[in-house]
Amino acid sequence: MSDSRENREELKKLHKRLRRGVGQAIADFNMIEEGDKVMVCLSGGKDSYTLLDILLHLQKTAPITFEILAVNLDQKQPGFPEDILPKYLKDLGVNYHIIENDTYSIVKRVIPEGATTCSLCSRLRRGSLYGYAREQKVTKIALGHHRDDILETYFLNMFYAGKLKAMPPKLLSDDGTNIVIRPLAYCKEVDIERYAQIKEFPIIPCNLCGSQENLQRQAMKVMLQGWDEKFPGRLESIFSSLKNIAPSQLADTNLFDFSGLALKNHPEDKDESINQGLEILKM
Repeated sequence: MSDSRENREELKKLHKRLRRGVGQAIADFNMIEEGDKVMVCLSGGKDSYTLLDILLHLQKTAPITFEILAVNLDQKQPGFPEDILPKYLKDLGVNYHIIENDTYSIVKRVIPEGATTCSLCSRLRRGSLYGYAREQKVTKIALGHHRDDILETYFLNMFYAGKLKAMPPKLLSDDGTNIVIRPLAYCKEVDIERYAQIKEFPIIPCNLCGSQENLQRQAMKVMLQGWDEKFPGRLESIFSSLKNIAPSQLADTNLFDFSGLALKNHPEDKDESINQGLEILKM
């Protein structure tokens, strides 16, 4: 790790900010409870390294006791450096496991060349992680998605799927057997990126896919970064809107009973009330 005085001071501030954000998210959504076994999913990217780092620090000072299990899914993509994560985790002294599952070959065999692979790849990856979590009696699965990921997903769903939908900080899996948490939900990507640089995490580049969804997500990232530069505070405001939803002010009939709306008073009663008010004013 870079140890210049400036870097040490910056690292201290970043760590405090990230730790505060993670702690607040955990508290707001009751992400981690006494006795939990938390499986931290590591990809080798800056986000998951930071997530593990902050959770390990919180584990030492939290008023509750919880276990951490670091897990990486080796999908057997060509060129994936298999030695980096095991060495890092072993040196760190954290309990870890590498799941080896050749989902890459399955995707290549099933999806035509040039077609989007994200949907199938995600399902296979999720299935492997969920299955291992059940085997190990894991109570929470922690993913490294941060605030910017959530906003990007929000706009991807809005622009390309016609849905007001993002990534929830806490999620019960469809089969009801796993709870997924995103402790970095309140953390900015720029802080995580700088934190990872100073900490000199052994980043594994994610350049093996290049699918259409990734290209669309990159466009969302560029859009949000542009807004953040031109209009400081806009991203914070957008994220806050995800926590302040007014169903009656939207148009989803499944969330709000628009057809059942009715006047509380009969029109004649309303007119009489107005007339009575006018008479009082004349007195």
